[in-house]
Amino acid sequence: MKILISNGRLIDPANQRDEISDILIDKGKIAAIAKPGRIPKQDTDGAKVIDATDQIVAPGFIDMHVHFREPGFEYKETIETGCQSAAAGGFTTVAMMPNTHPVNDNRSVTEFMLSQAKAHGVVNVLSIGAVSVGLQGEKLTDMGDLKTAGVVAYSDDGHPVMNNELMRRALEYSKMFDLPIIQHCEVLDLTAGGCMNESRVSTELGLKGMPTEGEDIMVYRDIALLEKTGGRVHVAHISSAQSVDLVRQAKAKGLAVTCEVAPHHFSLTDEAVRGYDTNSKMSPPLREQKDVAAIKQGLQDGTIDMIATDHAPHDLADKQMDYQSACFGIVGLETALPLTLKLIDEKVITLPQMVALFTAQPAEIFKLDKGNLAVGKDADVVVFDPQVEYNIDVQKFKSKSKNSPFHGWPVKGRVTHTLVMGKIVHTSNS
Repeated sequence: MKILISNGRLIDPANQRDEISDILIDKGKIAAIAKPGRIPKQDTDGAKVIDATDQIVAPGFIDMHVHFREPGFEYKETIETGCQSAAAGGFTTVAMMPNTHPVNDNRSVTEFMLSQAKAHGVVNVLSIGAVSVGLQGEKLTDMGDLKTAGVVAYSDDGHPVMNNELMRRALEYSKMFDLPIIQHCEVLDLTAGGCMNESRVSTELGLKGMPTEGEDIMVYRDIALLEKTGGRVHVAHISSAQSVDLVRQAKAKGLAVTCEVAPHHFSLTDEAVRGYDTNSKMSPPLREQKDVAAIKQGLQDGTIDMIATDHAPHDLADKQMDYQSACFGIVGLETALPLTLKLIDEKVITLPQMVALFTAQPAEIFKLDKGNLAVGKDADVVVFDPQVEYNIDVQKFKSKSKNSPFHGWPVKGRVTHTLVMGKIVHTSNS
């Protein structure tokens, strides 16, 4: 089916476009882009028209850090419901972390996850393989076989690679296979038993804290190893001021270090924990105002390369317990856009910079043929209204889980259409 997206403001950083345009989609590809009304009428005959007047049209968003819980924890999320949540948030490509049960540490699990995605997913799904067998940090996986099976990166996710020698070898192999290591940067013996950021707030609340040094030391170590091995390190969900500065310094030295930030880490501080709402419990934890300010500066000056949600669904039972015992993590796919648009109102970044953080930059880092709308490319497109106002309602989420600290927040910005390979997979009233 042909689709004509008309009169929208096309923002496509990969192709340096920012202009009012019409886009014609045919057979799953971008067939034509032109000023409004300039695509020949015979080419648009029979096309379904999406009127994008006063809306933004952009490449579909890319999220390189999601947890879809399948296999093993389908009561929290499945690949099918995770993909629906992604589409509702404007994401057309997502990468699943390996902390499933069984762990994605071998070809058979990778192939299962990708086949499930092909059968039941409405968006493009990528797979990230484990660095170590069982995420135990003791023995490397068969990284070559995982690449052949289809993984796009390696990570032990919430189980940081603590063993220095193992991390060195992982970086050496990752260089050989030209895939990055995604590291959850945390020194576990500094954070063990902690449930929030170590600060005045944690002292007042009587909760064991997780110091920023736990993150900073691991970032420093990985950069030091990287300098020796020449591999590629991607710092997941960066959250501390010092870590941002370490990445900035490494980039200045020409090292292959990149990083991402999750929207909750620039939207909230550890003050949000005061009500003991377990939906404010995440790892890394919500930090102090100075860390949030440093993250915003890192987004502004390009130190932080991309935004990723760390979408971490949990059933009500996983969160409905005392703060210390509750699971870490929140859902994030359906709140990422409005939370990030707040940065534009605050003049931290511009709208084209925001789109690049969600599209062109992750595509470049992970070498994906996605994130741009040149003629002939896959028609993965998001259309969103940046001005529509509403209150976030977790009960309307497509995700199977509702664990979000943003319920009731007044926000602006909603996805109206998401298209994957030219097929409409989400509309705002669907």
